[in-house]
Amino acid sequence: MKYFVVFFFLILSAASFAQVTTPYQKVTGYIYNDNTKAPLTGVNIININKVRGAVTDSKGYFEIDVHPTDTLHFSFLGFQSLRVKVTNDWIKNKVAKIFLTEKAIALEEVVIRPFNLTGYLEVDSKTIPINQNYRYNISGLNSGYEAGEYSPGAFGKVLGSIFNPADMLYNFFGKKSTELKKLREMKKDDTVRNLLESKFDRETLAVLLGIDKKEIPEILQRCNYSESFIQTANDLQIMDAISGCYEQYKVLKKK
Repeated sequence: MKYFVVFFFLILSAASFAQVTTPYQKVTGYIYNDNTKAPLTGVNIININKVRGAVTDSKGYFEIDVHPTDTLHFSFLGFQSLRVKVTNDWIKNKVAKIFLTEKAIALEEVVIRPFNLTGYLEVDSKTIPINQNYRYNISGLNSGYEAGEYSPGAFGKVLGSIFNPADMLYNFFGKKSTELKKLREMKKDDTVRNLLESKFDRETLAVLLGIDKKEIPEILQRCNYSESFIQTANDLQIMDAISGCYEQYKVLKKK
């Protein structure tokens, strides 16, 4: 009886401890142009650890939920991205001033070559390229998107990666399970979803997944997505493509 009471007390204590979760704390700040000191409107802030997002208002002000030691990623078109770790001092003082530096970008000449149409359907239909892609839908969005040519090869590449430890997909999915679990969290936060839907540079997605953005095209190629999709899809579509490939990988791995 004595041992039973001790055992029961330990179980009860463990259950009580498991139910105690550290509540989010809120930090705020203002973001400015490092050169002009003017406030920046529309800067995207993402808590990489908790996949929460925020955007600065007309005064450069933002607020976001955090835990101590979380890392915030700041990005804005034309400015260098910045990562800042949340400290206890920031949580205590609440407000911080953050400055972003403009990028020095030299634009190359872009030549646009329009299609020279003759007006004859039989002739013009042969000169305009047609992508043999299929359309897929992202849960929660009204419109679909092109996501590559359907092929049994997509299944085969994922299946092959499970039995080949040297395969790129095996290494990526096997070692990034924690980061890949964030894919579901990304879909839940409207701010993060809207940000990814408006971006095409893969930077934010790479930060959230903890990889180099140069790896993303190779991952999608291994999952059998077309070149046109890889080059033209926005970051939300890319995220959904990787998520779908990862879910397929998990199902096959269990088998």
